[in-house]
Amino acid sequence: MIALIRSSHATLRGLALGLMLLGGTGLMAGAQMGTEPQRALDRVAVETSNLALGQEATTQRPTSTPYAGDLSIFEYPDRDKKLQIDRVMDLLGIVPGKNVADIGAGSGWFTVRASRRVGPTGTVIAEDINPLAIEYIGKRALKDNLTNVRTVLGGPDDPRLPSGSVDAVLMLKVYHEIAHPVPTMKVLQRALRPGAKVGIIDRNGNGADHGLNHDVVVKEMDEAGYKLVGTYDFTKADGQDYFLIFQAR
Repeated sequence: MIALIRSSHATLRGLALGLMLLGGTGLMAGAQMGTEPQRALDRVAVETSNLALGQEATTQRPTSTPYAGDLSIFEYPDRDKKLQIDRVMDLLGIVPGKNVADIGAGSGWFTVRASRRVGPTGTVIAEDINPLAIEYIGKRALKDNLTNVRTVLGGPDDPRLPSGSVDAVLMLKVYHEIAHPVPTMKVLQRALRPGAKVGIIDRNGNGADHGLNHDVVVKEMDEAGYKLVGTYDFTKADGQDYFLIFQAR
């Protein structure tokens, strides 16, 4: 990677030098007037800076700030009924003995339900990037004697799940918070066992309003190497929520 960055850096320096030679004294005048040679050099400078940082010169879509408030808001009484969470788990193949990942677990609302479903021969990995959420879930699992629950403090672009560790994944209202979804979901593939299903429950939106249009999710997941195997709209009766299921290609 370092060699690639250095090579690209050298190429861009050569391009900048070529533009200077071609522009001659006219380039100096262009610097005052904002002519095309100057704009080209500006682009080179930006791209060189990005490469030096190991970054691609791309624009990310809007994302929402990850929730970091009171975790109890996820525990409202009729949430099971509104989400039809048992049906969700049926479609994801979450049965006794399976290993499940709850990505962006928050308060552990889904973790608890998946724990009961997979039983003592299965495992639920509760992942979150918020250390307070991980601490909260750990205490909850201890209090409720959920011996099949494990917690993982993930990173913004890497859930840090063990390789080949899960049969099913659920991302419940969290996908719209991922700033770099394609590389993140590529990393997630390492944790998936053969035939594993990845469920995404979210709502339509523009990315910055705690929602993301489902066609954007499908496009990004395709780029990350997944195929869409199921589309459902029963998780909330408002016409905005959706439930998508993917598998690695």
